[in-house]
Amino acid sequence: MRILVVEDDAPLREAVVAVLKEDDYAVDEAASGDEGLYQARQGVYDLLILDVMLPGADGLEIVRRLRAEGCRTPIMLLTARDSVAAKVAGLDSGADDYLVKPFAVPELLARVKALLRRGGPVGADGDLRYGGLVANPRVKDALVDDTALRLTVKEYELLEFLLLNREQILTREQIFDRVWGFESETTHGIVDLYIHYLRKKLAPFGRDALVRTVRGAGFMLKGD
Repeated sequence: MRILVVEDDAPLREAVVAVLKEDDYAVDEAASGDEGLYQARQGVYDLLILDVMLPGADGLEIVRRLRAEGCRTPIMLLTARDSVAAKVAGLDSGADDYLVKPFAVPELLARVKALLRRGGPVGADGDLRYGGLVANPRVKDALVDDTALRLTVKEYELLEFLLLNREQILTREQIFDRVWGFESETTHGIVDLYIHYLRKKLAPFGRDALVRTVRGAGFMLKGD
């Protein structure tokens, strides 16, 4: 799963990013509100962690803009303000959670897990389930009828993104940015190739039709 951390305090940002990566999340980071808003709008994240006080657009403004644009990604705000009024303002802006600095690492990770469960088809065990597929983020593989698909890292990341956004159309650009990253030197054509690879892995189980091509738009994971 991919998380965006937007925090202008470099030591804190680096610490949060390191902790999340140690817990096996893919993490991107931004140091300003404007940069964070741009990245958040790409629609490739499962969770946004935003500082409230940021240069450029502040955290509350980012939340309001994203929610007005229809973004449903779970959002956690970080702030040094612990007053009731500040918390209410944060939640009223459309944020899902509010964590006061300084915070303990176990609390941060527990809240991250809770928000990710709330935002998608994530079970209590952390697995992703849909249409007979069971994806396990801990081992980066998926099962069909208790049989491992033996996916490569990129095949797994592609399937995970489709599962997290099941029954929603994902553009090639969104898939590319999520799986290969904004700075990748390859082309968007790699997406079609890996869609082919994934279908080939699912075909022996009769599940390849779950990965649908939406002509002129992109791809989606959808059952009958």
